[in-house]
Amino acid sequence: MSDTRLTLRVDFGPGRSIGPGKIRLLEAIDRTGSISQAGRTLGMSYRRAWLLIDDMNQCFLHPVVNARPGGSQGGGAALTEFGAELVRDYRAIETAAEVAAKKRLRGLEAALQKSAPKSAEPRKTSIRRRKP
Repeated sequence: MSDTRLTLRVDFGPGRSIGPGKIRLLEAIDRTGSISQAGRTLGMSYRRAWLLIDDMNQCFLHPVVNARPGGSQGGGAALTEFGAELVRDYRAIETAAEVAAKKRLRGLEAALQKSAPKSAEPRKTSIRRRKP
């Protein structure tokens, strides 16, 4: 498959979900040891990164990130044991879904027109379901 990919988001109910963006943020924090550096790496502000982490910390029974305030000692952030487990579980679910969907995705890809749409800008075509 060329550009075709499966994107997975797990919804836990109204306003509670985990998806590729939050997982990438957790992985970046794990690599950099810093919320601000992780945010910069992903092209987001510190505030946006912090709000996403706070959202995840509030969503689960256990926090996903422990942060140490900055100052003369320097700050930092690290995934908790639960945060690391969350990343592993999400990636395992993602891999299983990709394996299960591979044949059908190839079929969909084969059904695509040979050339991309004429507009230079990619169009967002997802439709959000309205709440009843």
